[in-house]
Amino acid sequence: MALIDRCHLKHPFYGSRRIRDWLEDQGHQVNRKKVRRLMRTMDLRVQYPKRNLSLANPAHKVYPYLLRDLVIDRPNQVWATDITYSAPNLRRCH
Repeated sequence: MALIDRCHLKHPFYGSRRIRDWLEDQGHQVNRKKVRRLMRTMDLRVQYPKRNLSLANPAHKVYPYLLRDLVIDRPNQVWATDITYSAPNLRRCH
């Protein structure tokens, strides 16, 4: 556990597989499942950059919301469409 802790402090981005390889380089024969179990016991987690999906690309144009101050008081005044799903063509081509 001390060797795993030392490896994790030196390389916090190593997972159980890389720590197992590091331990083998140090001359210790150990199973990856045991390294994983000991990492879980020691509450060690791999640090890696998370996906940041909330940042907008500054090169993309920002379109204004045109219906913000519009009072919708009659049918067919405003139309909308949803293009998130397009059904595939299920006909067979012969």
